[in-house]
Amino acid sequence: MTIKRAIRTPIMHRVVEANGLVFVGGTIADDTTASMGGQTEQILAKIDGYLAEAGTDRTRLVAATIFVTDLGKKKEMDAAWTAWLTPETLPVRATVGVADLGGGALIEIVVTAAKA
Repeated sequence: MTIKRAIRTPIMHRVVEANGLVFVGGTIADDTTASMGGQTEQILAKIDGYLAEAGTDRTRLVAATIFVTDLGKKKEMDAAWTAWLTPETLPVRATVGVADLGGGALIEIVVTAAKA
């Protein structure tokens, strides 16, 4: 099995490809002063770029895990999420409430996509 790693950070690779799947590590917004919806939109735009770099796209998502610091703002996140995806391409998903993501981040998203 070949493993391809891209976009190295000090603690991980942002994107890893293996066995026909593309794994995108935890992604947060650049502007953590934005609302939950605004941070979600920023993250989804970044994920679009990461997936494109790996030769796939959001229509091929198979799974997502979303960490949020305030489940009371989940509807705001869901609105951005469903605007980004079509009903036919929604992946399996879990949303997990966490105490803190650091640096003002309200949300962090991890996704897995099939290679195009």
